[in-house]
Amino acid sequence: MANMEYLKDLPIAVLGGGNVAKAIAADCALGGAKVRICDVMPFATNSLRNLDKAGIKFYGEQMNLYGFQREGQAMMEKVTTDVAEAVKGAGIIVVGTTVFGHRPMFERMIPHLEDGQVIMLFPDNFGTLLLRKMMREAGCTKNVIVGGWSSSTYGSRIDMAGKIPTNRVRVYYRAITLRGAAMPAKDTEAFIEASKYLPSFDAVTYGDGPVAADTVLDTALSNVNPVLHCPGAILGVSTMQNYGRIFGDDKKKFSIYSHAYCEGISEVQYSFYLEECNLAEAMGVSIQPYEKEHFFSRENVLGQEYMGLDYVIPFDEQDPIQYGTGPFTMENRYITEDIPIGCNVYSQLGRQYGVKTPVIDSMIILAEAILKRDLCSTGYTLDDLGIGGMSKEKLNTYLRTGEL
Repeated sequence: MANMEYLKDLPIAVLGGGNVAKAIAADCALGGAKVRICDVMPFATNSLRNLDKAGIKFYGEQMNLYGFQREGQAMMEKVTTDVAEAVKGAGIIVVGTTVFGHRPMFERMIPHLEDGQVIMLFPDNFGTLLLRKMMREAGCTKNVIVGGWSSSTYGSRIDMAGKIPTNRVRVYYRAITLRGAAMPAKDTEAFIEASKYLPSFDAVTYGDGPVAADTVLDTALSNVNPVLHCPGAILGVSTMQNYGRIFGDDKKKFSIYSHAYCEGISEVQYSFYLEECNLAEAMGVSIQPYEKEHFFSRENVLGQEYMGLDYVIPFDEQDPIQYGTGPFTMENRYITEDIPIGCNVYSQLGRQYGVKTPVIDSMIILAEAILKRDLCSTGYTLDDLGIGGMSKEKLNTYLRTGEL
């Protein structure tokens, strides 16, 4: 097993200022690590406001099978808008931006990488492929481990004051297992071992543990966001848009899990998942295994991340921990990120490897009809990820060894 103990006393750099980044930064600091949080301008004006003095309030239900909890006012070692300052001498670098923040953050990060650093993306969302391609193009040969996870370690939301983000982060569940891999996969053992030195991973480390994915395409296909968010928001759009207007409740209490999910949507989600499985088989990679019945409950397959295989909330019961998690409009990352990145890349992979993806394609068509614009042009192409035109054999060599 890889020895990653050298990470134990090194600072952790968290890049980003949103739900994921603030939650991870706070949890790591409360877990005893020295944490630097960094966001870039102009976003940092709001996202990092007063964090150097007030810290981050980390609280919430934190539901998980084993009852792991941690809360408090977390103080950062450093709050900065300078990526170079954040990553210098850090052991683990967490990238917790939205997917559209990956490229600009990578551009700032790559020139300052140091040998021995471990870069973790939450979630991966094809970011590891993009980062490795950008490193090659920049001539960066630093001996770093680059990997990503299928999801975040939490369901988390920043408390808002009107449209202004506060320093309070509510965590409503904590993962007890996550699927991850390195790019290339020959580094995956060391990547998984390194997660023991990230305190925000403690509920996973002392829970059911991380799962080593086959490759980063396994991790990308196992990301639950597109399969849950896109059918849920698109097919539940009438409930979303009428909630608080016809149904007479506070619009800000809406959740696709609590109020939109139903048997019909689950059937579509399961069909979406089967298309992902067909993609994995055609490319010669693995994917998170699920049974059909796992899709037919309020929490769907998400519940397994924090409560295990036996966690089922029937459709005739409510799911109060999800109240208020939205989305409240179709102009939300559930669509504006998971369509152009998730569904769009899956569809391109289908065309490249001869797999039909009619359900996934229908999500793109319907989302673009609802929002009245082309979403896919804002996403990745396979060339952006460095895998355009690759045969199955060449793809697997690249994913597993890094050799082109």
